[in-house]
Amino acid sequence: MALIVVYDALPRIAGLTALQTRSKHQTRSVPQETIVRFSNRNLTGFTLSITLLAGSSIAMLAPSAHGAAVAQLQPESESPEQLELLRDFIHFVKIARFDVANDIGTRLLDSGLSSEGFVDLIEQSREQQRFEEAVAAGLRVPVLEPIAAQLESLFRDGKLSRARNPEEIARNIGLLTEGLRARSLARERLIFAGEYAMPQLLDAYLQQKDLALKAQVQRLLVDMGRHAIVPLITALPGLDATSQESIAEVLGLIPYRTSLPVLIDVYQSTNNNAVRQATGRAISRLGGNPGSDVAEMYALLANSYYSEPAELTSFPGEDHQLVWDFDPGLGLVMIPVRTPVFHEAMSMRMAQRALNLQPQNDETLALWVASNYSRDFDTPEGYENPLYGSDRRSADYYGIAVGPEIDQLVLRRGIDSRDTPLVRSSIEAIAQTAGSRMLWGQDVDGRYPLLEALDYQNRRVQFETALALGNAQPSESFAGSERVIPLLASAVKDASARYAIVLTGDDRESYDQYRVQLERQGFTVLPPAPEGLGQVEAAVAETPTIDLIVSAQGFDNTLLSIETARADGKMSVAPVLALMGPDDLIAMERQYGRDQTVSVRRQAISNSAFDNSVETLLEVASGGPISLDEADSYAMRSIEVLRNLAISNNQVLNISDAASMLIDVLQQVEGFTLLDIAEIISYMPQPKAQQAIMDAALESQAEIQIELLTIVSDSGKRFGNQLSNRQVRRLIELAGADDSALAEAAAATMGALEVDNDTLLELIFDGE
Repeated sequence: MALIVVYDALPRIAGLTALQTRSKHQTRSVPQETIVRFSNRNLTGFTLSITLLAGSSIAMLAPSAHGAAVAQLQPESESPEQLELLRDFIHFVKIARFDVANDIGTRLLDSGLSSEGFVDLIEQSREQQRFEEAVAAGLRVPVLEPIAAQLESLFRDGKLSRARNPEEIARNIGLLTEGLRARSLARERLIFAGEYAMPQLLDAYLQQKDLALKAQVQRLLVDMGRHAIVPLITALPGLDATSQESIAEVLGLIPYRTSLPVLIDVYQSTNNNAVRQATGRAISRLGGNPGSDVAEMYALLANSYYSEPAELTSFPGEDHQLVWDFDPGLGLVMIPVRTPVFHEAMSMRMAQRALNLQPQNDETLALWVASNYSRDFDTPEGYENPLYGSDRRSADYYGIAVGPEIDQLVLRRGIDSRDTPLVRSSIEAIAQTAGSRMLWGQDVDGRYPLLEALDYQNRRVQFETALALGNAQPSESFAGSERVIPLLASAVKDASARYAIVLTGDDRESYDQYRVQLERQGFTVLPPAPEGLGQVEAAVAETPTIDLIVSAQGFDNTLLSIETARADGKMSVAPVLALMGPDDLIAMERQYGRDQTVSVRRQAISNSAFDNSVETLLEVASGGPISLDEADSYAMRSIEVLRNLAISNNQVLNISDAASMLIDVLQQVEGFTLLDIAEIISYMPQPKAQQAIMDAALESQAEIQIELLTIVSDSGKRFGNQLSNRQVRRLIELAGADDSALAEAAAATMGALEVDNDTLLELIFDGE
């Protein structure tokens, strides 16, 4: 039996990937979660291909049995004590002694049974129905819910593990030609195994020795529906003509349009008339057009995967999904990948195929870049992606390399999907590659995505957009230009402020509990709103953004609140922590399971778990709260941009638009930051600006005071004397100070302000 390691070499993207001369399949060392493939060609007369995942908890073993029958796997040995624990658990749940049931369930979990052994225990006890009823009841009881959930998960995992075992799959394939009951059970188990059975089912279907088996497998593949499609369309282009006809026939009978891009691709590229006819029939059955633009069809499928719909997720709730490769010599090869990056992998694959056919399609290239960014965001820490190795270029590299026009399309996608990490990454790429005019570029269907980002309700996005536009020193006015300077000023003032809404209906006690916890985390919590979000509309209008919404008001009211928030410009991207009771938890998870801005948790949650849930949600949805260090960075960067705009006297971005805000900041800062803000204000022609700097100078000491007087002097040189008489009097007093350096600075300031002699004499005589 030969051991062959297969890895996937993804196609190059529009000339961006460095040219590499590499075979599609090469032998490598086997890292964790790398594909390993075994072959056994002596089972039931047809070729059997099996894959396993090295180093993974879902590894599958190569079959050791040969011949027409495969022995039933021997069940794990269960002790009488485990059987008694199972029955006692069921009994005490039934009589509502949940405390006792919780203890017994814990002992059962600690008894050392594997998941498959637990399934054997339940089936041999003939208590499966009562067990399932007991678990369902336990999930509705807070004290028993954690144990009941673990038992349910162990049972489900055991059923899946057994169904997906290659030997079990082979045995069930052999039973497809047996009696009615055996065939019925085999079909049920193979359908339950889903895609994991496809390598062996494909071999069984393509063999020609047992036509009765071939017919049964065809019916089974059709009944498997969407779970059979991706493996079949992966294999289709690489098969011989006869096999292509057979696969096309099956695909035409499965009523899902997912297979259309590949069917149309093969239809248009084949030179075999029989294959063309078979694929044409399949396309017609599925309502497709054989003459469709193949590149566009692949791009549509890539876009569908990017949206992560349920119908393109084979194993919802599981840690891994399957990506498929096909080699004529090896057959189907399954590549388990972590679920968070599965849809991105498939979207990138389909987009790459579309780009191979139509390299100049900007929308498809933008989709690939967006998918690659998403892959980067969603990759679990420490995970080595078998489809995107650590030796490949980063997502940021490609984002910069494609240029600002493509990045505008990526940004538009991020704004429309409320994907804050994608929005931020595309803005960063645009800022690095675009000139002042190209920052907002040509309109995209009448839209200017970067300018729209000024109104995106996330302060990081707003700050970074304003910084990008400010750094560009624009010479032409644009929509939203009046917002840039105030945003930069607000970054200087307080970038780390956070605001939250807590919705608990009429339950004021719960509101106060969550409010205290959030205030401890640094949030300003808006007043209670027992009647819903409309009740805090005025308070919301006064905040920069809403950084978090906590809802603990049942399924219907939480659903209404989330949809109301999404329709409101100020709250459209606000992360939502939905705290649900046991009866509503699963329904809410199904509703928002793929929305990274919504986190669903049990309402009976500890304080520490609540804090962790908030932290995790904010990290995933918006990059986490703005830390003090990050706020300082935004402030320093904004000060630099404001200073440059002031010095250049930019007429599009007028720093005077932030006069009041910066004057307010001047009273709250000290040291070098105080001097930086004062310098910016000194370029504003308003009297209140010069007077604010002078007030700061009068309240300061030593070197800072001298520096501020110099800045007042600079303001006077630009705009003349705008000080009040009180301030001029104090300036004269400083000019007579014992400290010679201070006296000289004050005298120089008087000269720069050109205080007239009459005023000086009047002030001098008044002071005597």
